[in-house]
Amino acid sequence: MSKAGVKTRLHDDALDQDEEGCCSACCSIVLKIVSAFLIIITFPFSLAFCFKVVNEFERAVIFRLGRLIEGNPKGPGMFFILPCLDNYVKIDLRTQSFDVPPQEVLSKDSVTVQVDAVVYYRISDPVVSVTNVANVHHSTKLLSQTTLRNVLGIKSLADMLTDRDGISEMMQTSLDQATDAWGVKVERVEVKDVRLPPQLQRAMAAEAEAAREARAKVIAAEGEQNAAVAYAEAANVMAEEPGALQLRYLQTLNLISAEKSSTIVFPLPLADMGLGQIAETFSAPAPDSGHAGLVHRGV
Repeated sequence: MSKAGVKTRLHDDALDQDEEGCCSACCSIVLKIVSAFLIIITFPFSLAFCFKVVNEFERAVIFRLGRLIEGNPKGPGMFFILPCLDNYVKIDLRTQSFDVPPQEVLSKDSVTVQVDAVVYYRISDPVVSVTNVANVHHSTKLLSQTTLRNVLGIKSLADMLTDRDGISEMMQTSLDQATDAWGVKVERVEVKDVRLPPQLQRAMAAEAEAAREARAKVIAAEGEQNAAVAYAEAANVMAEEPGALQLRYLQTLNLISAEKSSTIVFPLPLADMGLGQIAETFSAPAPDSGHAGLVHRGV
């Protein structure tokens, strides 16, 4: 086809569109006149169909003969429509929330977990939310599920358990950018729970218990080392002061006597206490008779 033929065809299409536009405008004018006439002849009953009310937190997007009326959405308060020609859609501007169903996610380190979240959002542009998407609430819910899987798929299990704030912020940013064309503002996203498989829970519990036991053994060994150093220092002090050992004997005897024992047998070095002669008098001759004795005490 030559260039002249193409230009002629384009010109004909433009003329057809202009004719259709003129016909549509004429029909619209005629229908408006008929609607106004019906309102007048049925006055005041027609007022119940002409005036509508929306709440403070709502807006009304009006369509006349299928076309969006230019200007901002109506509301809050009372607004006027033409019966049989206009229809309107109420949009709630309050913040709404929904639970994201538990999603099975394969983490970066190949661990399967179930994660659920909650999303808070609101309608920022009522006109766009009506004209650009069929069901803005259902679409936002489906998008949040896929976004949750995509965000968590690049995270390891340790990040899922420790960096929930970072995951929530990343998911909110991604959802907000994707729903901006729908007139939706995502205000907040919170990860509720991360469910691990039972086998992995048992393995992690065993690992944590083993780590605690290892720390307990290290602490006990350090305590034994510190106690040995303290015993060595105490032995040096008692070696320098012989009377300190006798005081220690008496203190130990006092501690033992506080318990519910019928008889206490406690060795005493009588020779070191200066009682060697008394021991030789009351005991039989023996090589070790002057070195130790037995004290019996009934409780």
